[in-house]
Amino acid sequence: MPAVPSCLLKPVRDQFLALLPAREDHHPLGCHNPRIADEVVFDRLVQVLVFGCGYERVADGRCSATTLRRRRDEWIALGVMEQLRLLVLSAYDRMIGLELDHLIADGCITKAPAGGECAGRSPVDRGKQGLKRSQLTEAQGIPLVTEPAPANIRDHTLLPATLDAYRGLGNVLGPLPEHPRLGLDAGYDYRPVRDDLAERGIDARITRRGMKVPIQAGGRWVVERTNSWLNSFGKLRRCTERRKAAIEFYIALACIFVTIRHLIRKAWTHYRWDTRPRTPRIR
Repeated sequence: MPAVPSCLLKPVRDQFLALLPAREDHHPLGCHNPRIADEVVFDRLVQVLVFGCGYERVADGRCSATTLRRRRDEWIALGVMEQLRLLVLSAYDRMIGLELDHLIADGCITKAPAGGECAGRSPVDRGKQGLKRSQLTEAQGIPLVTEPAPANIRDHTLLPATLDAYRGLGNVLGPLPEHPRLGLDAGYDYRPVRDDLAERGIDARITRRGMKVPIQAGGRWVVERTNSWLNSFGKLRRCTERRKAAIEFYIALACIFVTIRHLIRKAWTHYRWDTRPRTPRIR
């Protein structure tokens, strides 16, 4: 049984393999050890993402743990996973439309027991090693930017880098709204944050510190739902990767599945095709 439904896995896998450059064997005598197929390795890495297990757990006679790590690092160097994430965002924008006039940002802390570049003392887990994700979504909860950082870094200090990465999406999505509305919780209620947002031309809706405001106010529940979607992947819920590049690799893969799932559900009510299922529920 696949780690994710085949209607999600197959299109993502096919597009990922199409982005890989053609591999040339420069060995003069050839290689006695045949290269493991990329689709086999990709499926194993998806299992690592979903189940959060070690590479040795998903390795078998067809693919070793060393091959998984080596191929993961090869794909990280090529940057194909980020290319695929941007391609999926662009496809969603063309078919459904991203609501970029209303943005929501928030931080999410998870466990990072192995330490590493993005691990720090967690303020919500008795000082244990933790990872923070600075998450920016559009109005429907589609993840736009996800920046990993140590858990002991405050949310408001990560916001400038998150917004800078968002501005970079203009190269893929086209012109972005000049004055979007940004919803933030009380963790961002600081003067430097308001000044920075004013310089960027962003209409900030920040909850005042000390005020009890329901999460429904300002639509901030959307980013909390997105954080919950991402935390359903075991590798992000309890991250054992030590390098930031590897963490970003798995975050990009998780965002791809979240976006594709949302795209299929939205397309069910917007389009008709021959193999359209009888229900929008993804099985």
